[in-house]
Amino acid sequence: MGGELVLVTGGSGFIAAHCVARLLQQGFRVRTTVRSPRREADVRAMTGEDGEALTFAVADLMSDDGWDAAAAGCDYVLHVASPVPQAKPRHEDEVIEPARQGALRVLRAARGAGVRRTVLTSSFAAVKYGHGNRRVFTEDDWSDPAGGAMAAYPKSKLAAERAAWDLVRGGDMELAVVNPAAVFGPALGPDLSLYAALVDGLLRGAMRAVPKMTLSVVDVRDVADLHVRAMTDPAAAGERFLAAAGVLTLPQIAALLRERLGEVAERVPARTMPDWVVRLAGRFDDRAALAVSELGVVREASGEKARKVLGWTPRPAEEAVLDLARSLPVVKEHPAGAATA
Repeated sequence: MGGELVLVTGGSGFIAAHCVARLLQQGFRVRTTVRSPRREADVRAMTGEDGEALTFAVADLMSDDGWDAAAAGCDYVLHVASPVPQAKPRHEDEVIEPARQGALRVLRAARGAGVRRTVLTSSFAAVKYGHGNRRVFTEDDWSDPAGGAMAAYPKSKLAAERAAWDLVRGGDMELAVVNPAAVFGPALGPDLSLYAALVDGLLRGAMRAVPKMTLSVVDVRDVADLHVRAMTDPAAAGERFLAAAGVLTLPQIAALLRERLGEVAERVPARTMPDWVVRLAGRFDDRAALAVSELGVVREASGEKARKVLGWTPRPAEEAVLDLARSLPVVKEHPAGAATA
């Protein structure tokens, strides 16, 4: 079977599944890692591929086992998988070290297999923290943990990306990095990402009010497109690329859902949440802690470099939010859901 072979780590994840689907659409063969063979059917369902173009390898970021075999024979690697804490960790190293060591495991396997280029999925979180009242950020910026409070997950993305660049420095291994902002866009499977869970909660009326947060937003389909461009374009070697389409506040997102989805969004709150409530929740929950660090600040990611260097053209932020909402069961199963399409 023809087509270059790409290893995508963590194929059942939100971004990774879209990367797999995008690669298959463009004629690549894909091997993706899963932590358990039981996830293979899920990935096939999400990507719509039931043939030989998609194969699987079992590997876990916490173990050396399986990575050399997963990378063997591959032309490229997209390292998308990263541990996401489901609860506030007892110590931040419980999140940071798995991300850093996992990135190094994948990169060493890629180097050993002689792949042409590896693309690492980092995050805007590795760029935006610790810079006071700075508003607009570019690829030249790096988060500074000493400049202000950072939760464990942002620190893990920063540590993993730093370790990746350190590993390839001075060698002949090609690396490119994609730093997505807040990723919205359609969910392909039942596992909800951070922002899918946020929108789902808004639609289900799980929140009486929304925090006064501002997000740089990007569509997951455009994040996948940027990964493929960073993988194949000669100009991407050795470069970072912020993936962002625009800025929205959570109150604006809530208003957009109410205005565009009508009856389906009748439980979306119209009130804003006092900052002290968010800070209190952030003491007990790592995801809420991410919101605390965003209160009262505007951190905008510039996607200009990806546009100029790689010809990347993202969808509007509003489209990413609405398409995410329309993909959720809470909308699809609503009697008025068909009218939102």
